[in-house]
Amino acid sequence: MEKNKLATREQLKLYFEKNKYPTQSQFAELIDAFKHREDIPTNKEAVILANSLASIDNAYLAYYGYNFGKEKILLTINSQDEVEQLIDVSRTNHYQEQKKYFFGTAPYSIKIKQFQLDELAETEYYYFNYQINPNSNFNLTVERIIGNNLPVLPEGFHLGTFTDKIFLTFSKIDFGQKINIINTNIKFINNTNVNIMYRAQASYWGSLFSNEDSVTNHYNLSDNLYFYYNADLKEINQHIECKVYNADNKQLIMTGYLYAGQNNEYAWGGDVATGIRNIRIECSYQDNQNNQINFK
Repeated sequence: MEKNKLATREQLKLYFEKNKYPTQSQFAELIDAFKHREDIPTNKEAVILANSLASIDNAYLAYYGYNFGKEKILLTINSQDEVEQLIDVSRTNHYQEQKKYFFGTAPYSIKIKQFQLDELAETEYYYFNYQINPNSNFNLTVERIIGNNLPVLPEGFHLGTFTDKIFLTFSKIDFGQKINIINTNIKFINNTNVNIMYRAQASYWGSLFSNEDSVTNHYNLSDNLYFYYNADLKEINQHIECKVYNADNKQLIMTGYLYAGQNNEYAWGGDVATGIRNIRIECSYQDNQNNQINFK
């Protein structure tokens, strides 16, 4: 073959016909004809590949990173029909979104593989958040502060399950103070036959939706907790009330409402003031004798 000119598929097949003995150079031509997984694509190849992926709307992870140094952040993506994929989000171009496409069929599960941090000043922390429902009318953003006296996200930490896209942000922030974790126990009681999910959120902290008891690990930057609910009541003809109590003194704090005949996505449940460490959420059908919903 002419130097620097790759053999065609037809030519390569001729080398390996029955009773033929391929030479060393012909084996080399065969190897050079294929891409190795460690090969870095040219700019032209990268553009062609990216456009091809975009045209078929592949799932991808989009991320930003600010003020990064020597951090090492590896994630794993699992789908229902492909082997585990490893994604390195350590190298970031500040203030510019980067994308990593992946293959397989939804749903996708994403976990922490490695989270190695750079050195931090006394009041510096990493702020980590991710949005896993970008196509929804409401953004579900899970948030954490890590580093220094706060625990790093461990290997195997489950970020969640999603269907097509996930958006992550990592940033290093000097909060000007030491941050400590505050725990609030949440007891969840569902007296209906509807699958009701709740979510708690605080300053720089947010959880996934759940239908089980939980314990928050939010921060003393702000001790207020905000609650949201998800429940599909399109086939239900009764409204539902979700009442939040101070479990220590049985005081009713607030009431959230889920409306019959509609999908209640990210329904507002109110906020709990500073200092309450034990909460009980109790969801029940609204009394049929009271058809009007009275906001409290």
